[in-house]
Amino acid sequence: MAQRTVLVVLFDGVQSLDVTGPVEVFTGAETHTPGSYRIRTASVTGAPVRTSSGLTVVPDGVLAEETSGPHTLLVPGGRGTRRRDPELVAWLRAYGPGAGRLVSVCTGAVLLAAAGLLDGRRATTHWAYCDKLARDHPAVDVDPDPIYVRDGRVATSAGVTSGIDLALALVEEDLGREVALTVARHLVVFLRRPGNQAQFSVQLAAQTARREPLREVQQWVTEHPAGDLSVPALAARAALSPRHFARAFQAETGTTPGRYVDRVRLEHARRLLEDTGDGVEEVSRASGYGTPEAMRRAFLKALGATPAEYRRRFRPVSVGQPG
Repeated sequence: MAQRTVLVVLFDGVQSLDVTGPVEVFTGAETHTPGSYRIRTASVTGAPVRTSSGLTVVPDGVLAEETSGPHTLLVPGGRGTRRRDPELVAWLRAYGPGAGRLVSVCTGAVLLAAAGLLDGRRATTHWAYCDKLARDHPAVDVDPDPIYVRDGRVATSAGVTSGIDLALALVEEDLGREVALTVARHLVVFLRRPGNQAQFSVQLAAQTARREPLREVQQWVTEHPAGDLSVPALAARAALSPRHFARAFQAETGTTPGRYVDRVRLEHARRLLEDTGDGVEEVSRASGYGTPEAMRRAFLKALGATPAEYRRRFRPVSVGQPG
C-alpha cells in the first residue's frame, strides 16, 4: 500500500481545531494501519504560527520547499483568512493543482477560491461566510447546506468540526469503512453525523427560547415527533393560552410552532432513513406524518426528493459491506 502524504497549510490566525481535528483523524488511521499516511505541516516561512485561540503551532517545514504534490493538501480556516497572505495564495495557485486531493476546512475555502482553485466547482464553507464567498467569487457554486461537499478531487467542508466529518469520509475512501469506523469510535464521534447533509440541526437553526416552559416545549417536540404537536396541545404544556403561546414562541425562537414542528419531523424522518432499515410507512408513523403520502409531500416540498430517493442518496453503506 502506497503511503499517502497529507500536507496541512499553517498561517497566523488559523483555527486550531481546523488543523488538529483532521490531523487526529489521519493520525488515528495511520496508527490503525501503519504506512497509510504521512502527515506534514508547513507555513510560508517555516516559522511558528499563532492560532486564533492563542496556541502556538510549530510547522514541520516551509511551503516553498513543498513542491512535490501531496496526496492530500489540506487548507484550514480561521481569522487569518480575512487578511490573506499573498505569498500563501500564490503558493496555492502554483502548487494546489498538483495535489491529488484539495481539501478545505471552514473558511479555508476562501483561500482556495482566492487562488482560483474553486472556479466552476460546487463548494461550501462556514454558514456565516457562504454569502460572502458567493459574492466575492461568482464562479464558485456555493452550497450553504452540506457539512461537506465533494466535487471531483476538491472537497470543502463547513464550520470547524465538519473537518473531522470530511477527514473520516476521506479515510473511509482510502482505507475502507472499518478503519474509519475504528477512528470515529476512538474519537467518540459519528462516522456519519446524523442529518449529515445539513450544517444545522433544527435545534441549532432555531433560537432557544428564553423562558423555561417554552424551552421544555421545544425539547418535548424533539423527543416526541409522533405526538400531538398541535398549538393547543403545546400551549397546554407551557401553561399558556394558544394565542399567547404562539406569539411568545415565535418571538423567542424566530419561527412559528408549526414550522418548528415541521422541521423536527423532517429531521427525524431523515435520520431514520439514513440510520435504519425501517420501511417508509414505519418511518412516516414514527416521525408524526401518519401516512407515507404525507411524508412524501413534505420531503418533496422541503428537499425536492421523495423519501425513497433521499434514502438511496444519503444512507451509508451498511457495516460489513465494501466501503
